[in-house]
Amino acid sequence: MIQKTLYILLIIMTPVLLMAHESADFLRSTGKIYSVVLAVVLIFLGIVFYLVRLDRKISRLEKEMLD
Repeated sequence: MIQKTLYILLIIMTPVLLMAHESADFLRSTGKIYSVVLAVVLIFLGIVFYLVRLDRKISRLEKEMLD
């Protein structure tokens, strides 16, 4: 059952992966790939920053609960 599902998923994803490769080539040729990479990096850094802040707040609350 799992193999059948994986084969179906592979068949569905193949055209999507091919189109993504063509899109990357287009973005690279027009120089816009750097804008996309910058946006992804900024989003990733924002998520990391948010998680670090959240962890500090939770740690502080846990410490206050134990005292």
